[in-house]
Amino acid sequence: MNTPAQNPKRQIVLDAIRHLDHVLPGQAPIHDFVHHNTLHGFQHLPFEQALAEFTALTGIDCYLPEAQFRQFHAQGRISDADIDAALNDYLADAGPVAASNGSDNAPTRRQFYRQALLSDLSPLNPAQLTWQLQESDLLQQPDARALWETVLDRLELTLPELHPEQLLDLSREQAETWLSNAGVSLPSARKDLELQAVRGLFDQVGDSLTLRGLLLALTGTDILENVRPRLIKLCASVLDEGQAAWRLPQRQTLGLYKAWRQTLPHDAEALFQDLTDWPQLVDALPEAAGDAIVQQLEMAGIPCERWAGYLERLALELPGWSGLLNWRQTHPDYSAEGQSQTLLADYLAIRLILDQACLQAFAKATWRCPMHIGKLQAYFEKNNAEVAVRHAVFGGQLPEYLQQAGQSLVADNPRDNRPWQVLTERIHTWQHSPLAGQTGGIHANTQGWQLFRLCRDLGLRAAELSQLPKAQLLNWLTLIEAFTPSHRQRVWLDAYERHYQQDLLQALHANHNRGRWAQRRQAPQAQIVFCMDDREEGIRRHLEELNPAVETLGAAGFFGVPMHYQGLDDAHATPLCPVVVTPSHTVREQSRPERALLLKRHKRRNSIKLALGRLIFHGLRRGVLSSAPLIGIAAPFTLAGLLLKSFTPKQQQRLLQQAGHTLGAQVETHLQFQAEHPAVPATPQNPRLGFTDSEQAERIAAFLKNTGLTYGFAEIVVLMGHGSMSQNNPHLAAYDCGACSGRHGGPNARLFAAMANRAEIRQLLLEHNIDIPEHTWFIGAEHNTCDEDITWYDSADIPAARLPAFQRFVAEMEHAQRMSAHERCRRLASAPRKPTPAQALRHFLNRAADFSQARPELGHATNAAALVGRRSLTQGAFFDRRLFLISYDPTQDPEGTILEGILLAVGPVGAGINLEYYFSTVNNERLGCGSKVPHNLTGFCAVMEGAGSDLRTGLPKQMIEIHEAMRLQIVVEAKTTVLEKIYNRQESLRELIGGGWVHLSSKDPDSGEIFVFRRASGFMPWQAADKPLPLRDNSPDCYREETLPVAPMLIKQPSFSGEPG
Repeated sequence: MNTPAQNPKRQIVLDAIRHLDHVLPGQAPIHDFVHHNTLHGFQHLPFEQALAEFTALTGIDCYLPEAQFRQFHAQGRISDADIDAALNDYLADAGPVAASNGSDNAPTRRQFYRQALLSDLSPLNPAQLTWQLQESDLLQQPDARALWETVLDRLELTLPELHPEQLLDLSREQAETWLSNAGVSLPSARKDLELQAVRGLFDQVGDSLTLRGLLLALTGTDILENVRPRLIKLCASVLDEGQAAWRLPQRQTLGLYKAWRQTLPHDAEALFQDLTDWPQLVDALPEAAGDAIVQQLEMAGIPCERWAGYLERLALELPGWSGLLNWRQTHPDYSAEGQSQTLLADYLAIRLILDQACLQAFAKATWRCPMHIGKLQAYFEKNNAEVAVRHAVFGGQLPEYLQQAGQSLVADNPRDNRPWQVLTERIHTWQHSPLAGQTGGIHANTQGWQLFRLCRDLGLRAAELSQLPKAQLLNWLTLIEAFTPSHRQRVWLDAYERHYQQDLLQALHANHNRGRWAQRRQAPQAQIVFCMDDREEGIRRHLEELNPAVETLGAAGFFGVPMHYQGLDDAHATPLCPVVVTPSHTVREQSRPERALLLKRHKRRNSIKLALGRLIFHGLRRGVLSSAPLIGIAAPFTLAGLLLKSFTPKQQQRLLQQAGHTLGAQVETHLQFQAEHPAVPATPQNPRLGFTDSEQAERIAAFLKNTGLTYGFAEIVVLMGHGSMSQNNPHLAAYDCGACSGRHGGPNARLFAAMANRAEIRQLLLEHNIDIPEHTWFIGAEHNTCDEDITWYDSADIPAARLPAFQRFVAEMEHAQRMSAHERCRRLASAPRKPTPAQALRHFLNRAADFSQARPELGHATNAAALVGRRSLTQGAFFDRRLFLISYDPTQDPEGTILEGILLAVGPVGAGINLEYYFSTVNNERLGCGSKVPHNLTGFCAVMEGAGSDLRTGLPKQMIEIHEAMRLQIVVEAKTTVLEKIYNRQESLRELIGGGWVHLSSKDPDSGEIFVFRRASGFMPWQAADKPLPLRDNSPDCYREETLPVAPMLIKQPSFSGEPG
């Protein structure tokens, strides 16, 4: 039982655990993968500050390397004008600031910063400097040697002519001279080093170190290697969603910590058996996880004020497992097989207990001292030279002769302090020698080298430099030092984004009044509403080029009908809507009444198929006796399937589909979406089966108004959802529709069409001023973005009079599918270089069926912008499949009410996709999940590398290889006055836009003027460049022979405009 004195301490722990939600990954189980901002817990901060704080916490760099930005500059992807503009923003005080003491000819701060961007001014270590001076041809260049010697002279520097091992025979006088130059004497230097090492290390515990980190710094031993396998087994057991045969007993009723605690008396792990007092420790463990955390922290001697920081560091040592446990804790309604009471506190308590078991054993064996902060610090203050040697040896900064001596001494681990003191003096002498690459003072390999590179690249000659006082040169160095790598990367990113922004806005400016369907003064032959997904931009463009009388639109792919959907063979319903929405309605797929007998046969065969699947995929792994005969029976069929899958994957897939259709007795279905009990209220807590007529009409009307499709209806109106199908791909949900919670959007498209085709709904729509003609028929469909296949729903219900128009449209879509595949081939290294459209389509069909293919498609790679407005804004231009296209008609929304809802809905979706791709690209090993190749699926909930790693979160390398890491450019067709009112009303938009997580621009729907939003000053007029945009006959002419991103271009428009001539 908790005593009153313990309660405040437990509250500190619980508060600290709640805070972890801001720093841990927020990724859902992998089958529910939905793109989100990787730094979601820092999104309340401005972008630059968030990245700086995250880097300070984790050590992870969140920008592309400077070398890559310089490569973009060399390729013309960043221009000199882009750099100048980015520097203008960085130098907020505007105008050049002289970096001199009054000389008119001296370089300005802008020139220094500009050169620091373009040149690599990184300091060298002494060995690197020696190589540059002696082995490279650097000093053979004109005036280079004189400039280098002048730099050394003006900074009063000399080059050391000493080999590291000569320090073995160094005289005491020379050592004292170096130390004196550093401002310390030999005895005080040793004492200061030892005290600084002890206090510095122990002060970091709870701030930047855990006890595991402390031990690693002092011994090179990582106890996590022992703890992690045991911890992973426990976590995988409680997070498992159907893969494991054996699980932790009573985890569902007791939770992780209590269930594990019950197993400890029977645990045969060697780790525990080596501890003589282990039974007493087990008996002393508290009942509650929170109390166990308090107990373990107090046993370790961690000061109470450091508990929050310590637990944060502990969780971040395995952020994948910690993050998924935290996600399950913060989503208590999540349904999973074998649902457990999972709390992050359980995990942290177990981790602390396991850590203590390892730490105590190691500390007693090494130092004969318990692993307690106070006692261990007292030991090292008594043996102060030992910590200095250990810190230096395992810091990896010593020359080889000292490293060997240190490792030998650590291995011997003498009790006498004298050998440690002798080696400490030698290490300290090295650290203050000219060969060590010191961090204090001015040295040839650091500031001297930087000044030389800077002057050389600025074109300053030795004669000019020799006339300048040392103080001025030191001022220059101070300026360069203040322009840190993160500041330079920030400027580079701004310049990189500006280059794309200028190209994008220039294209929108040049395309003004060229695009079709600004107004529908005559009805299109067909209309098709795609998801806003950037992967649909290409197929839309190809369809419009083939038939200018077709109008395409874009919207969030759940089509305004959030629902829990249960397919015919689904065990339970799943939400198909954005993750921020909780549906209040359920829709089921049912067999058509005339197919009742066939349904029984289908259900029976499907249950047999599922039983066979469980037997093959689980029985073979779990059955001790049954596995041997089953393997013998299945082997020939498995071998045949493997050969077919390896050499003819598409044919193997087709055979399986045919067998499935034959054996499964395919049933024609329809959706059950009408409310059987309309009087029952529909709530997120108690979803109702079906929608009432008024609910259907409201949702249809809202969606049509959002997209501007309120008049001018075509004979055929298609709602095109999307999803992605490929083989052996744990990240499949990451390729699916983000607006449908990482699932397929076809059912939503099908539901919308079924609702909109009802005569009762069309009658109710008249009350919303929407008159859908009797001859208009809505059709739901789903586009497979991997292999370009399209599934058409309920085509048997199409009226006979509409069939010719539908069949003509299907033929046009088949052409667009082939052309879309043709365009996509250019970005894939393994795709044919110059395929015909038919060959390109076959390539993607095979790619989707190939179980060895790590890149079935490229997902949202290269996404860069979101356009909210009429199709006329972008139609007629080539944007290289980089845009999210959201339809919106500003002429129907003078107050911006509709626009406000659109921005609140699609802004976070687009930003989440873009930012996840950004962070997974800039640091794929730490913010992404690395290569797919070594991934193993664990528990059907996540991936890990091998069998003992942390869970890998973020996007795999194969999804981001061609992505360009830049923030999303949002362009809205609206008046700036309307946007400003929305911005001021909505805090979430101020966070994204005002915080710099996305960029915002507007295009006036009347004048075509473009304005760019600046965080410091609001909307500012944008000036178009005086240069024509390239004009091409069609899309293939824009991308032919190109494998890298293509800048926007104009495409010739046919005479048809959608309006009478």
